[in-house]
Amino acid sequence: MPASARLILGGIRATGTVSPRLAGRLALRLFFTTAPRMAVRDADLATHRDAQRERIPIRGSEIVAYRWGRGERAVLLMHGWQGRASQFAPLVRELVAEGFRVVSFDAPAHGDSPGRRTDLRDWVTAAERLQRSDGPFDTIVGHSFGGLAALTAARTTVPSPRVAAIASASAPAAFLAEFTRTLRLEPAVAARFEQRFGARFGLDREGIAAAYDAVQDPLPAGTELLVVHDRADRRMPDDDALRLHAAHAGRSHLMRTDGFGHNRVLQADPVLDAVVAFAGTGIAGIDAPESQTAAVP
Repeated sequence: MPASARLILGGIRATGTVSPRLAGRLALRLFFTTAPRMAVRDADLATHRDAQRERIPIRGSEIVAYRWGRGERAVLLMHGWQGRASQFAPLVRELVAEGFRVVSFDAPAHGDSPGRRTDLRDWVTAAERLQRSDGPFDTIVGHSFGGLAALTAARTTVPSPRVAAIASASAPAAFLAEFTRTLRLEPAVAARFEQRFGARFGLDREGIAAAYDAVQDPLPAGTELLVVHDRADRRMPDDDALRLHAAHAGRSHLMRTDGFGHNRVLQADPVLDAVVAFAGTGIAGIDAPESQTAAVP
């Protein structure tokens, strides 16, 4: 945790009992902290450098978009909070080898994109912008917070026949609850934090759920879903992912892995195989059974 974040956390704990309102405001500031920026892994540098790049304006900010391959079928990849597009490098290589065209981006204040502030709306706006220039997308893949963005985009303005949510959740409430649990926020502070989160979007709790909850408002009937979650994921427990799978019964495939955690799941061979098969022919093409366990090699 960077020094600035530690200072904010100290302020939350110092003011929580005296002023839940101030502590809630500080908690929201910490929740939306994007630093430190993730570096490109050495193993992913070649793929990162091989991309065609473009700077695209969105919502008063700017993103760096990436493109690989020349196939007719396009896949959009959406990274998570404090992540970057290069995390998908192993998947990019697999998809391009199978003849797909792959599109991704670094959200504002992430990766190579400028800026200091961002939220879920930027991810969705980026997907809308790239849909106009590079779509339609046969599949949208999202990791963690990007999985929520992928679900939101596919439910609203960026329709796609297939969505894969990896190490993700169905709604903002799951991310807020995990943040509250991790920081051990007092109930009064947690309530203020949640209120301020909704106020940022101009919505109350019910409005947030209506706009961004893929269990309460599932994907369109013609959209298939792949849910991938590791049992050892400490960043985002799998409870909400299981709810998401259940809400799409009959058109969702659940893959549960063991030992990969929150980020390494993106590099796991069984996961890569499942996502590529899903992009190719949907859930019918995935050889892995429901709740497959994939051990760390």
